[in-house]
Amino acid sequence: MSETAEARAVYPVSDEELERFSWLGRDSSLVTVMFHARIAEQLGLSATDHKCLDLAARSGQPMTAGRIAELSGLSTGAVTGVIDRLERAGYVRRVRDPHDRRKVLVEVTLSAQDPERFSVLFKGVSEMMARILAHYTPEQRELLFAYGSEVLAEMRKEVTRVGEKD
Repeated sequence: MSETAEARAVYPVSDEELERFSWLGRDSSLVTVMFHARIAEQLGLSATDHKCLDLAARSGQPMTAGRIAELSGLSTGAVTGVIDRLERAGYVRRVRDPHDRRKVLVEVTLSAQDPERFSVLFKGVSEMMARILAHYTPEQRELLFAYGSEVLAEMRKEVTRVGEKD
């Protein structure tokens, strides 16, 4: 039987442990942002445009600008600018929703889905992750995945909280 986050046992966390994990999270965030900034440079995009393209590509289907705004935490106005730039670069196009012609959807173009274009940029990271994960048992990997998933879910809530206006 699986336990929910609320039903799990709670163990005290020392200030030292919290500081260690805080620094680890901050360093991880910094390196991730810098890595994706480099990827964006290679694609001729800003880091924000690159991550919005990633959101649209991972959805597997056309999506509204509003949905991209919701997932990215950007304003709808900012997302309009992102879509304009991605469209000019040939990564996305605007299409009419076949079910509601009043709606405009953002569709990732085939050139943006070219696996060879992107896989070479991420090959090193993929190999590094496989190499590191191989040091852990399947059970430990499940624990690491659960921890990471929970941190991400809570960080999404923090993004919303910090972005809310008084």
